[in-house]
Amino acid sequence: MAIRLYKAYTPGTRNRTVSTFREITIDKPEKSLLSKNHRYKGHNNRGIITSRHRGGGHKRRYRLIDFKRSKLNTKGKVASIEYDPNRNARIALINYVDGEKRYILHPRALTVGKTIISGLSAPIEVGNALPLSKIPLGTAVHNVELTPKKGGQIVRAAGTYAQIVAKEGKFVTLKLPSSEVRIVNKECYATIGQVGNIDASNITIGKAGRNRWLGKKPKVRGVVMNPVDHPHGGGEGRSPIGRAHPVTPWGKPALGTKTRCTKKYSNRYILRRRK
Repeated sequence: MAIRLYKAYTPGTRNRTVSTFREITIDKPEKSLLSKNHRYKGHNNRGIITSRHRGGGHKRRYRLIDFKRSKLNTKGKVASIEYDPNRNARIALINYVDGEKRYILHPRALTVGKTIISGLSAPIEVGNALPLSKIPLGTAVHNVELTPKKGGQIVRAAGTYAQIVAKEGKFVTLKLPSSEVRIVNKECYATIGQVGNIDASNITIGKAGRNRWLGKKPKVRGVVMNPVDHPHGGGEGRSPIGRAHPVTPWGKPALGTKTRCTKKYSNRYILRRRK
């Protein structure tokens, strides 16, 4: 992937950068793999806003992604690489020899025409899916399962990969993109390689309107509100937050405070916390 830069024709293009979309080979998605995507935009089933700053944005159709890679020992050919509006990674359309079609996350260096396969005896090649126990140490993987046969849950964002650093007993130790080190059941599947579109993190939005296209509404800082609206509000002129520590609008600690539950069931699987 490459990044396209703009000259400052307008204030909106001064710092704007976009993807060149060079790797995408087809414009229209596979119709049989589309579904409706009703977005609740931060509201619960009673219409109450439970997650602020969401709403608007362009309509999207959801692409059904094969995170489980459950089609074992069946070869598939990469038919196209496509854009997915629901994620920052690209997706690849796979045509299997039995006629079935599926989308997978597009791994870096996987090109149209290449063949992939899932299973215990699959070769260690980019795009193939195997149990962690069958993958050599030091290999980069993505789309990693946390529970066998549940489907990949972690390491799915553009440009990310996890590294296998150790194997012991029924667990495999992974170093995740966040620098967290955790153990995962060796029966869990993972896909070889790094997720494509590695320059996604280098894109600059450039203007507020582009965030509105993505369904993100403006955020207002608490310090510029009135005391009735936020604990940080009030004061004369540009005033500090006026408290010992920053808090949310509902009084809970914010801005750097760890919020993970200390009794979460998966804490025992984490060997080193992310920084």
